[in-house]
Amino acid sequence: MNSEPADQIRLLDLQDLDTKLSQLAHKRENLPEHAEIDALEADLTQLRDLLVAAQTEEGDTAREQSKAEKDVDQVRQRSVRDQQRLDSGAVTSPKDLESLQREIASLAKRQQDLEDVVLEIMERNEAATARVSELQDRVASVRTKADDASARRTSATGELDAETTRVTKEREVVAGSVPDDLLKLYDKLRAQQGGVGAAKLFQRRCEGCRLELNITELNEIRAAARDEVLRCENCRRILVRTSDSGL
Repeated sequence: MNSEPADQIRLLDLQDLDTKLSQLAHKRENLPEHAEIDALEADLTQLRDLLVAAQTEEGDTAREQSKAEKDVDQVRQRSVRDQQRLDSGAVTSPKDLESLQREIASLAKRQQDLEDVVLEIMERNEAATARVSELQDRVASVRTKADDASARRTSATGELDAETTRVTKEREVVAGSVPDDLLKLYDKLRAQQGGVGAAKLFQRRCEGCRLELNITELNEIRAAARDEVLRCENCRRILVRTSDSGL
């Protein structure tokens, strides 16, 4: 293939722009905010699960406490009624009096036991409530951090997208000035060679594979016509000659 030296040199400009676009895409994909947000979202998921469990325990203990308090109230009311019967003098039979006194004593013991249960449940409910409050604060804190990271990511991606748009337009202009057959070869090689389709011959070294050319290769390049499109014998990329090639 033959192409004017100026067209070949424009390939280096095109390669610089394509390299820049690849770097921008890589930077966008690997913004530190991506990993930061993923970690924070994972923390949020875990904290929310813990919060749901704590809220469930809080609700369960609240209902358990309410039932236990009703049980205490029922025993207390029964005890009050029995005491009133005892104090009224309506019960005169010694046997009935003894039975009533035993029941009052039994109810007092039952009430004490139930009140102990209520206290134990209250302690568990208070602990669950405190846990809910703590987890709500932690969720809010992590959510704030995640929102901040999201805002930073949006800002960073916006800047990168704007730069990508600018470079893409510049690439279109440069690509439009390169002959179609040369551009087609460049794009094909760039796809095959990890994003680099053309490289400068600098100080007798291919800037694509970073290998120095041997004397035979250099002599062949020296003998080639100025408009001949050369390829590196090592990496097969388009090898562009410049004033810095050291020929």
